[in-house]
Amino acid sequence: MMALHNRVSAAELKQRLAKETFKRVTISFYQYAKIPDPQAFRDQLYESLFKLDTFGRIYVAHEGINAQISVPEHHFDTFKDTLYAVDFLHGIRLNIAVDDDGKSFFVLKIKIRDKIVADGIEDPTFDMANRGRYVDAKTFNELTADPDTVIVDMRNHYEYEVGHFEGAIEVPSDTFRDQLPMAVDMLADQKDKNIIMYCTGGIRCEKASAYMLHNGFKNVFHLEGGIIEYTNKARQQGLPIKFKGKNFVFDDRLGERISEDIISHCHQCGEPCDTHTNCLNQGCHLLFIQCESCARKYNGCCSEACQTVHALPEEEQLELRKGVEKGLMFNKSRRRKI
Repeated sequence: MMALHNRVSAAELKQRLAKETFKRVTISFYQYAKIPDPQAFRDQLYESLFKLDTFGRIYVAHEGINAQISVPEHHFDTFKDTLYAVDFLHGIRLNIAVDDDGKSFFVLKIKIRDKIVADGIEDPTFDMANRGRYVDAKTFNELTADPDTVIVDMRNHYEYEVGHFEGAIEVPSDTFRDQLPMAVDMLADQKDKNIIMYCTGGIRCEKASAYMLHNGFKNVFHLEGGIIEYTNKARQQGLPIKFKGKNFVFDDRLGERISEDIISHCHQCGEPCDTHTNCLNQGCHLLFIQCESCARKYNGCCSEACQTVHALPEEEQLELRKGVEKGLMFNKSRRRKI
């Protein structure tokens, strides 16, 4: 029986990826559905996708599936057939990356989660079946042309910072579970207006739309397929694209270019920049925006202190990290000063 998890080092996997001579397609998809046995479904899915040289990160829960993956181009049709053979995934929309270098993932990870999106919702009467209405790219452009339409970005601050739709409201938090009640409070006096929610690929704004309806809002919409599907469809149909800047993505690319506008700034020198990176000091690993000049000046680190640590021999760095709780120093929040 094949192993249903990876046993190869990250370094070797990255080397293998670099040597590949074929193209890969980066895809995201999700589906809210009742999965009675997530573990059995996870194991079967892992075996099927592993045979197709699929890389990526997939979460499976009783409430459904959330996936961001990379598939060899020559296996795409087989991958699609494999996916569509599952009843609740038949005909599911596949979001194809807008700006893809084929290096988004280097390993396949499929994990069981309590929920496919951590939402903090504990109300047993909440029902995902009662969700907002889909809007496509054309309808989104038409509705948002009305100044009374409220556009709500349901992504984290660091995503909104580098790119968002014109006129979109930021719900200023770094966690989706905090954003949901915050959005209800922020829009409490606008319950009768048209409210359009959006996110990267659709999964968060779909749940957010259901949460808003659950809390008494009337005219709630969510962007079908999120920013990714909107951009692809707008380009195909020759529609004006109302998204400005970069779309942050949760893989090794850290972003895909939607428009040439650079609306954010280097966190170190303040120059226009929208390139996210992680601090090379592994005891920090802070996600931040850094221009090329500062990357050279600080050797890819977020501060002089981290630069000093990063320059130490690996043994000394490991010694410094001993006893530090895993993930304690990792902080994506804008509240952390650089």
